[in-house]
Amino acid sequence: MAKKRATTTKSKATSGTAGAIPVVGAREPCPCGSGRRYKACHGREAAHAVTELVRRPFEGLPGECDWVALRELVPAATVELTLKDGLPQGVPSVTLATVLPMAWPGLRRDTGGVLLGLQNDATTGDISRDLAGTLQRTLTAEPGNPVEGRRPAPDGPRLQDLLDLDAPFTPEIHPGFEFWLEDPDAATGEVAASLERANQAAIPTVRLTGVEAGYWCHTPEKNHLRWVMPHPEDALLDALARLHAAGASSLGDGTRLVGSFRAHGLMVPVWDLPADMPADEVEKPAAQFQERLAETLANTGPLSAEERRARSGFTNRQITLS
Repeated sequence: MAKKRATTTKSKATSGTAGAIPVVGAREPCPCGSGRRYKACHGREAAHAVTELVRRPFEGLPGECDWVALRELVPAATVELTLKDGLPQGVPSVTLATVLPMAWPGLRRDTGGVLLGLQNDATTGDISRDLAGTLQRTLTAEPGNPVEGRRPAPDGPRLQDLLDLDAPFTPEIHPGFEFWLEDPDAATGEVAASLERANQAAIPTVRLTGVEAGYWCHTPEKNHLRWVMPHPEDALLDALARLHAAGASSLGDGTRLVGSFRAHGLMVPVWDLPADMPADEVEKPAAQFQERLAETLANTGPLSAEERRARSGFTNRQITLS
């Protein structure tokens, strides 16, 4: 009987559908026609596929380090995105935004333009696939409507499949969230109050121009430089340890390399800066540090005892954001 039942189920699944099985609710009947709930049928494979963690979800995209920074560090920023196949009819622009009102994953403006929110909770282990699914749904949404979060199909496209990989990725940092509205001066009532609250909570942030993905930020007690770097973690830790042991890891008087964290497969060293050190005064020492780092990365010899102690200190203070 068991063998006969298995054969019958296979026949229904084969005859009921052709091609990929759509993603549906866990308790809904599986679209393959087996008569079983989705979670007990094709949902098992789908659940495994979408929960598998992609360590570097933005790898292969132009500006990978800036993608990580905008996801984890920057309050208010936008980037104009270029689609591989061009803009659909009725969509004048596609803009990546750090965050959208009400934490919407996506928003189709009244004028047809698309906003894609980056700092949303992931529904799977692959943020790139999550964002690609949201982007596809927002492109076809009715103008003037947000798009809710939804788990993407396990074989759905990723951002690397939808975006023009030769187009530049140039973030524009904003002092506040007025970019939410096409006419910020027209904001009234609850919208204006929400905008004011968001602006008050935003930490002033500036993207350095002389190095890739270095972000200065101002806090009440001190300023910081948080710099997303593309180098392999072990090599970068060795290089930072060598520089620190040699007294060459700071960015000048009153500055200190205090540690690092991991985010989306990349390392982000962090420096404490004096409260009166503005972003433009960080540009030159950051560029000089980048030169020292490049030279030090070329040294692949064993670490000295002092360098090993410095490396151990960095490792012990390292945290992982994602």
